[in-house]
Amino acid sequence: MKAAGDGPWLDDAAGRLVRPFTVSDGRTRPTVALDLLSQVRATGATPLGYLGPEHAQALALCRAPVPVAEVAAHLRLPVAVTKVLLADLVECGALTDRLPAFHHNPTDRALLEAVLDGLRRQL
Repeated sequence: MKAAGDGPWLDDAAGRLVRPFTVSDGRTRPTVALDLLSQVRATGATPLGYLGPEHAQALALCRAPVPVAEVAAHLRLPVAVTKVLLADLVECGALTDRLPAFHHNPTDRALLEAVLDGLRRQL
């Protein structure tokens, strides 16, 4: 039985019906350098050529800027596979990517304090 909104690729009893490596055509490395926190956003350009259902799902998730890790979570795919899919979309002009502002200094005190404040608000 299919889970609502998951389409033909997920099954409640069996799980994912298509192996992740088939989603990325066996590729394990993205052609564009993407960080887990890189922001990706749809450009509005129509991608040329065939895109698999996961490409279309990823593109739909990126109407507003969203981190790569969040896209992977929504797609229920490993991050490495998600990065390959997103890199395909960046290369064809359907997505733009932007590294996080703190990518050169991930232990920036202001960043860590902002994360801590956000966590405290959630609790």
